[in-house]
Order: sequence, then structure tokens, then C-alpha cells
Amino acid sequence: MEQRIAVFVSAVLGALLLVIFAGVARSASGTASAEVVASSATRWRMIVLWTLVLLFVPVIGYSFTKLPYPTSASPANVVVVEATGQQWAWSVRPDTVPVGKAIEIRVTGADVNHGFGLYDPNNRLITQTQAMPGFTNVIRHTFAAPGTYRVLCLEYCGLGHHTMFSQIVAVAAQ
Repeated sequence: MEQRIAVFVSAVLGALLLVIFAGVARSASGTASAEVVASSATRWRMIVLWTLVLLFVPVIGYSFTKLPYPTSASPANVVVVEATGQQWAWSVRPDTVPVGKAIEIRVTGADVNHGFGLYDPNNRLITQTQAMPGFTNVIRHTFAAPGTYRVLCLEYCGLGHHTMFSQIVAVAAQ
């Protein structure tokens, strides 16, 4: 649904820009004096500038309300998973989480940078972040279906990079 809205807004704004460019091109082909053209062009540019500002600022502001980060889960209702990347393994604790509950995956690196990639049972990447020494990135995710979700390293980290994998098992609540 949100993608359709984005496509619609982009199409409308693209059409608006085409109309503006056509107007500017049409006004440039006239035979008016240089001073009239300059003042008319300046006025036209100011109208276009403020129209775009008045259109884009609210649209951008509204888009910030739709960020994909869940905020409704209270800290007491969140399952915290600690994921640490080190050459050449992932330490993921706990490695079993409930389906339908907010999960906070705290990702860090013990030695070098690693790329934390979480794949669903169909091998589709569902979320990712960097694992960096001395810094913790947080991924908030709710598993919708039970299954085994693979954790792979997405950044070359040395000779054993290809062996660096782990898993998170999402189980139905009992």
C-alpha cells in the first residue's frame, strides 16, 4: 500500500515538474525585451521555488511518521538477542525466539567489521546491519512465521568468511 502511495506521489510531482519545465521553455522562446524577460523569469522562479517548498516540506515531514521502526513495544515485552561477530563465527544468544513478539537484536563485532544478514527460511534477506567492534547496532524485528532463520556475514572478513553462519529459530508461542 505504501509503495503505491509513493509511486502516485512521485508521478504527480514528476508531472508537475514537466509542466514547469514546459512553461519555462515556452517563455524562453518569446521575443520580449531583456529586462521584461529577466524580471518575469525571476518572478517565475520564485513562484516555482516556494511552490516546491510548500509541496515537499509537508510530504517529507509526513514520510518521517512512517519510518519502519516499531515503537509500540515496551522494554518489558521485548526479547533481547545478543549477536556478536568474530572471525569466523557468530555468537547468537538466545538462538530461539517466539513468533509474534518484538525482538531486539543487538549486533556488535569482536574483532573486525562484519555484515549481519538475517535470511528467512526461503533464503530471502529480511534485515541487515553492520557488526563493528566497540559499537552496537540494534535491529528491531518481529518474526511472523515459525522457522529457522539463517545469520550470514555480508562483509568479507578474512579467509574463513564463507564459514561464518549461525541461526535464529522462531517458534510458535505455547
